[in-house]
Amino acid sequence: MPRELGRVRLVGAGPGAADLLTVRALRAIEGAQALLYDALVAEEVLALAPAACLKIQTGKRAGRTSMKQETINRLMLRLARRGLEVVRLKGGDPSIFGRVGEEVAFLQAHGVATEVVPGVTAASAAAAQFGFPLTHRGEARRLLVATATTQDGAMTAEGWAAAADAETTLALYMGRDQIGGVAERLIAHGRAPDTAAIAVENAGRPDARAIPARLADLGAALATAGPSGPVVVIVGDVAGHAAASAWSDPAAQQRARA
Repeated sequence: MPRELGRVRLVGAGPGAADLLTVRALRAIEGAQALLYDALVAEEVLALAPAACLKIQTGKRAGRTSMKQETINRLMLRLARRGLEVVRLKGGDPSIFGRVGEEVAFLQAHGVATEVVPGVTAASAAAAQFGFPLTHRGEARRLLVATATTQDGAMTAEGWAAAADAETTLALYMGRDQIGGVAERLIAHGRAPDTAAIAVENAGRPDARAIPARLADLGAALATAGPSGPVVVIVGDVAGHAAASAWSDPAAQQRARA
């Protein structure tokens, strides 16, 4: 008699802290028999899985060697065919630059049941942690979530006009090493050079760090700060509402007054 197929849940681990998991995500992790997790998932989240759970690190961190997507797909399928409850654990929200569409399509094409469990994304975590809104009456009517690079790592060629709109908050993912070019593109398309901006490293974690600056100075600010962790960049007037702690660095204060 053929073995019954297992199920794959694609779960958002949030920005790091275990207490930012949704209840549904927590239950999925606690019930996992196999856990395929990305490099940015915190140890305290991984510790919630059962002791007997098979844990496999799949990488998926920008700029570093990681398991190929095709390999991850085949691994999820193989585990599901063994009848296991599989959790594919992704940092943040799986639907935001998490390749969840590709993985769901592959699994469903092979007859595997899937479920997507959302998670707190880095932009939301950064805003909550450093005391600014992502939208604000009279300042930001819309939120644009974007990435600075294409699949092959080149700078995105289109979409800058929408991102340059003064009433749009831009939440930029995977742009840490491209931020100088990003600022130039936004300014060239009409965004004011003195627009408030803030880069947040390790958003949602205890070691999170805010790097605030005017848009024109953001590239230099990041180069000076030298962040090594994942960075989300928020561009827009809302970034000017960041709590005083975000602006406590004297150099940041000087950039803001300039």
